[in-house]
Amino acid sequence: MVYIMNNIVPSFKTVKQLLQGESFDIDEYQREYKWESKHINELLSDLSGKFKNNYHKTDETSAVSNYGEYFLGSIIVSKRNGKNYLIDGQQRVTSLTLLLIYLYRECKERSLETTGIIAPLIYSDNFGTQQFNIDIPERAAVIDALFNGTNFNPDGKPESVQTIYARYQDIIESCLAEEFNEGLPHFAYWLLNRVGLIEIATNNDNHAYAIFETMNDRGKPLSPVDMLKAYLLAPISDVEQRKMANTLWKREVLDLLSITGEQEEESTCIKAWLRAQYAETIRERKAGAIDKDWEQVGTVFHRWVRENSKRLQLGNQVNNLKWINHDFPFFAHAYKRIIAASTTYTLGLESVFYNAHNDFTWQPTVLLASLTPEDDDETVGRKIEATAIFLDIWIMRRVVNYIRVGYSTVSYAMYLLCKQIRRKPLDELITILITELANDNDCSFEGSVARSRKGMWDWCINQFSRRYIYHFLARITAFLEHGAGGADNFPDLIDRSRKNPFDIEHIISDSYEKFSNEYENAHSFQEWRNWVPALLLLPADVNRSLQAQPYEEKVKVYSGQNLLAASLSETPYVNRPQFRALRTEFDLKLEPLTVFKKEQMEERCQLLIDLANVIWSPTRLEKLRNQSKV
Repeated sequence: MVYIMNNIVPSFKTVKQLLQGESFDIDEYQREYKWESKHINELLSDLSGKFKNNYHKTDETSAVSNYGEYFLGSIIVSKRNGKNYLIDGQQRVTSLTLLLIYLYRECKERSLETTGIIAPLIYSDNFGTQQFNIDIPERAAVIDALFNGTNFNPDGKPESVQTIYARYQDIIESCLAEEFNEGLPHFAYWLLNRVGLIEIATNNDNHAYAIFETMNDRGKPLSPVDMLKAYLLAPISDVEQRKMANTLWKREVLDLLSITGEQEEESTCIKAWLRAQYAETIRERKAGAIDKDWEQVGTVFHRWVRENSKRLQLGNQVNNLKWINHDFPFFAHAYKRIIAASTTYTLGLESVFYNAHNDFTWQPTVLLASLTPEDDDETVGRKIEATAIFLDIWIMRRVVNYIRVGYSTVSYAMYLLCKQIRRKPLDELITILITELANDNDCSFEGSVARSRKGMWDWCINQFSRRYIYHFLARITAFLEHGAGGADNFPDLIDRSRKNPFDIEHIISDSYEKFSNEYENAHSFQEWRNWVPALLLLPADVNRSLQAQPYEEKVKVYSGQNLLAASLSETPYVNRPQFRALRTEFDLKLEPLTVFKKEQMEERCQLLIDLANVIWSPTRLEKLRNQSKV
């Protein structure tokens, strides 16, 4: 690509140089922020890994100037009307902004000097008003709330705003600050001064879009997938077999790219396959440790395969053909099955959908671990189902105890789990998973005295818990509806694209003055009001109409809503034999409540614990074992 134009200026800029005193706008038609959990998690993992390869606990912060650099790629900027418009790169710049906000808040909490260095990269002072570096009006409220640490409810907001909020929660769950500990300022200095990208700037929109199209359409370098294919094809001397193998590989890659429309889906699949089936080592959890199998597969899998060819039994025509013609198609098909069940509620694979809704990025990797290319379709389905059920229970037990389950936080645990269940027969797999849950007695819905955890007795809405509480309420609601003879409406309950989506309803209206005689102070009132037994799911329009109503009026409306809400009224207890049978089967203390005070909330909490122990019971795995033997 050659441009002989004086107004096109490419330059390498560190994060600090790029964002210091600058703000970016984005054209209306390009404003969607689309990064998923897997994208932000991979960025954080790459940054963390690169930093750890340089950092030692004894380092002064001045040593960071000699740490290795990290390249984030390129962005294209068109300068017009006194503004910088991001033509390409807004996903990365937005994600960087979220990471900087997280670092700012963590450094501020620790009273670190780096707080003052980070702040100007997030916003600038525009005559006394904060102007954030991505200057988009619809995002201002969520960015302001995240930056200042104030409450923000993403429900009902534009999709990009909800995505920004969700990705920030992913960053919080990464626990980078806790992981780096005293190395946090070192990481901040490294990110600002040793991480950078190429900014291609022009004052001509036509030139900017021409560059964008050229960079994306022509002269693309070989991808890691291409390089892996070239390595695998190299020893195949039979021309016809080589041609057929190449055709099969390309077809599988195209199929993978088509399942979500995401770029690099084939890379994501291959990383999951190799980690699940072959990673034997992981970077030690100490400063200065080097990347091992688990990390290398995540960054340079094509090189890792070459370097481990002897262990993988590759390097000759017969074995390489088996990988291309048999193993790759098998795991690609299983991966596609997992992704399909992650986006479409599928009978028998509901737990895959649940874990995807909880944004558990490690799921495809872990679900591939127990498979072998000799498994038939039914066995593959059973193994995927069993492992997904385990993850569903494992995740929910943790989040109700405020234990983080983010990508980096549980990476080591998922590595160990993959090794433990790798290529196990179905019956042995289920035994391992049941044993793991039985030994996991420090995490339960009731909490753990030994670990000073209170479980659901202390589970309230906050930045970390909101999405999990939403998920929890949807599962409880769907269980009651389905168990009482209705449809399993979980997908509808969590569908944010609906014209009238479900929102979290606070049973107690937000007016401390009305309840001051019941609660010690306003803070205590909010804690009780935000406690999980004081919450429901209702359609957004119903939710809005009830906000200021007293309980006596609300419960009249609840009577015509889903069973979790209606159970507060007398309505569902009349002429509903299946609802009665459900209560009897699981000994559920469901009953109408004429008042809703502390005593009723405590009783309701025990009810939710009982329901949770049914819905997230390990007996689901035993039932699956018995079904497979029939």
